Amino acid sequence: MPTPEFGAELLTNDDRAYNGSRFEDVYKAIFANPYYDKVWPGPGKSSLPIVKVTNRSVFTGILPFGKPFYFGKAAARTVDSHADLRWGGDGTGFRRLVHPNGVCLTGYWEITEDTPYSGYFSKGSKALIVGRYSTCCTEPRRGHTRSLSLVGKLFPTTDIHHQEPLRTANFFTQQDFGGDHSDYINDAETRNAPDTSFWRRDSGIPVLILTGIVLMKVDQEATIRQLHEIAELGKEPGVATNAPKFMRLLVAPEQPRIEGDELDFRDEVLAQIYDAGDPTPRRTLTFNIEVTNEGSVRGPLLVERRTFSGWKHIGKITFHEAVASLNGDRVIHFHHPNWRDNRNDPSTVLRVNGRKVR
Repeated sequence: MPTPEFGAELLTNDDRAYNGSRFEDVYKAIFANPYYDKVWPGPGKSSLPIVKVTNRSVFTGILPFGKPFYFGKAAARTVDSHADLRWGGDGTGFRRLVHPNGVCLTGYWEITEDTPYSGYFSKGSKALIVGRYSTCCTEPRRGHTRSLSLVGKLFPTTDIHHQEPLRTANFFTQQDFGGDHSDYINDAETRNAPDTSFWRRDSGIPVLILTGIVLMKVDQEATIRQLHEIAELGKEPGVATNAPKFMRLLVAPEQPRIEGDELDFRDEVLAQIYDAGDPTPRRTLTFNIEVTNEGSVRGPLLVERRTFSGWKHIGKITFHEAVASLNGDRVIHFHHPNWRDNRNDPSTVLRVNGRKVR
């Protein structure tokens, strides 16, 4: 049973019954209850809550004969549930145990360059996107070690009022799992295959270790999220899947740099789009999409270092609106793509219907 603190962490019947969502419904949900009074008041004035990532919250239930091991159940649910919104029985959603503080964004995913890839990685593809920019660490402020992350879900349409439910494709990108030192989001490089510098986590090292163990148990790979869902979105039957191995997202160089000592990254994202006290978006926030198949990794799990070459710019994500909200932190859900031994071959998937098959 869910608890008021954790909410609906475990896989539910609603998760199992998922058959797609309407973009408009997801949009309305995340904008329904902002942390500020409808209008963002400006950097440092929004009193954004900070939910702490603690050893207690992540390790709760790890011992037998007690509470459920919520983190282990949540990790499995993230892989097994394709749901876009998870309200739970009482409508309060679920607590994110390692990425609790974030800001949601909406806009368009667009591939503008020739590519050899399929689905929504092919040239001319354009989709509605809902993103969430967050940090896996408790500290959201500039000047502190943080691991910033941008995840997203693509709807295979550009019609915000499309009436039929659509199944989405999700991706995950993040900075170094141990944390990084970029003070501006402009300087952050998020990848679907980050490095890991465990020593930067300080008191959060036990959480990082447990995260790696749990993700390896649930889905084999702890530090890479494959991209085949995007490569199969909208793909015609009979067309072979061709997904890039690696993707990175970079803030477009023309974006302004938002100043402010110890500025919360959520305020920084909002300031890219809005003026203080004005509900009308005045600018956009663009991320360039780059991909490559050329990369290698060295070192054990907690000290992984990745080397890449051949990055190619293929398109962009343009966000037009953003919000920091309760539903954006507790209700919207992003599905971890199931691991495949061969990312382009669906028959090599590791996990089916909540169980490992190999």
